Amino acid sequence: MFFRIDEKLSYINRGHIIAFDGKTLRSTYDKSRRRGAIHMISAFCVESCMVIGQLRIAEKSNEITAIPELLKLLEIRGCLVTLDAMGCQRAIAKAIIDKKADYLLAVKGNQPRLEKPSKSISR
Repeated sequence: MFFRIDEKLSYINRGHIIAFDGKTLRSTYDKSRRRGAIHMISAFCVESCMVIGQLRIAEKSNEITAIPELLKLLEIRGCLVTLDAMGCQRAIAKAIIDKKADYLLAVKGNQPRLEKPSKSISR
């Protein structure tokens, strides 16, 4: 199976959708060593049904700082990158544009200046 991974990755090209999402791994909290649970950020290519990149989020950090690091590792030129509201940050949008990709960001109440105009459009 491993020899086919490179073949699948070669099909990640213009127009593909890359979904970024953060998750906390179950049962990774270590109370005895006072270590928090492991948090990961993943990039999933919808067309190839494959995770194309994944990073562990540093302790005392969050997705906002990890997403740009993962973006640096990926070739996403011409792709559409989707992110949840946590990723709706100017620096992240700029990093995506710098990689010659497009983005679709979720907007919630944490971005009131963006939320208000989008609500009026959707009505």
